[in-house]
Parts: sequence; structure tokens; C-alpha cells
Amino acid sequence: MNKKVSFRDLGLIDYKQCWDFQEELFAEILAVKSSNRKENKTVATKNHLIFCEHPHVYTLGKSGDEKNLLVNEDYLKSRGATFHKINRGGDITYHGPGQIVGYPILDLDNFFTDIHKYLRFLEEAVILTLKEYGLETERSPGETGVWFDVGTTRARKICALGVKSSRWVTMHGFAFNVNSDLSYFGNIIPCGISDKSVTSIQKELGMEVDVNKVRHKLKAHLVELFEMEII
Repeated sequence: MNKKVSFRDLGLIDYKQCWDFQEELFAEILAVKSSNRKENKTVATKNHLIFCEHPHVYTLGKSGDEKNLLVNEDYLKSRGATFHKINRGGDITYHGPGQIVGYPILDLDNFFTDIHKYLRFLEEAVILTLKEYGLETERSPGETGVWFDVGTTRARKICALGVKSSRWVTMHGFAFNVNSDLSYFGNIIPCGISDKSVTSIQKELGMEVDVNKVRHKLKAHLVELFEMEII
């Protein structure tokens, strides 16, 4: 099993440009797996971890409802935002500056073949990162992501998940609100959940935090949980 993971921090990058890059890496891994199977070979598959931020953008998963976007295209343009229908699971979400977006493109045959465990590990890395800021978060039964005050009227999400997998290869990932402009979430019903709100580290602490330090902590927890060897 190859647990070496190529890490890239792409900084602020256009959503579609990054999506195309993900698709390229995803296809390369699938091609190696297909070749191995057909030709009875054991060529190691690569793994990738991408961190980035996106300019203001809304994305709708394949099972999502476009009605959860509450504004029209002209309004989006006025806010400098774009909209994409994409091939991950989940409903609608927002990405923008001040949010850490993580795209693990992993061959889970190199780690463990359990998509639920995979999602729980992504959530756990965020939960452990937030603990370092004195913030206690948890999972919400029946819903993915990382939440505050589950089961109360104050329940709010700080990290959303939406992934795609094929032959145990993953793409897409998570969106973790650090210093996000939360007003942009007012244009959607986030993840199709109308009775819960969203939050960020900045909102919870009442001050802006260093996003680079958050990235460093988050990456360290992902490496430990997945037993990755970063290259």
C-alpha cells in the first residue's frame, strides 16, 4: 500500500480550474488501477492532497435541488460570485476567501476501503483542529460535516463535506469556514438544510485568525489520522 501523498497548496484559485485539475489527477489514478487489473500488474497508485481557497462560488451536488439557490444569475454577478453544477454528492454550498477547501484525491485501497470511515476521518481532523482553538464541535447524526450545539436551536455548521468516489478513488472534499464572509451563505439554503445556520472560527472567537496556522494544524491532523507520508 502506497501511503505517500503529494501535497499542494494552490492558494486562491478559480473553482473550475481547480475542478479540472482534480479530474485530471482522479483520471490518472483510475487509469493505473484499470491497467493493473487488465494486465495483472501492481503499479503503485498516487495520492494527492490539495488545499486552496476559491473566489466566491456556489456549487450544487448531483443530488441537490437548484431551488436551494435563492438568488438569480444577475444577483450573483453583482456579488462577484459564480455557480456550478458538479459531480459530487450533497446539495448546495458556498466557497470563498477565508475558507479552507480541501480536496483529498486518494486511492483508498492504499489506506482502507470504507467510505464512511473516510468521511469520519475528514470530520475528525477538523474537530481536532478546532479543539486547538478551544472550540468544542461534534458530528450531527444523519448529517455530514462538523457542527456546534447539535440537537439545539443553536446548531450551526462550520465545515461541510461533499465527495465523489469511484473504485475507491476519492475527489472533492471539505470546506472549512475560518474567516469566511458568512453573508454569502444567506443566498442559499446551505446543504439543503433550512433550520440550521453556519458559522466560522472568526465568528465563534470574535476575531480573525491566521488561516495559514489553521491550515498547518489541519494538515497535521489529516496526516496523523490517515498515516500519510507527505511528499
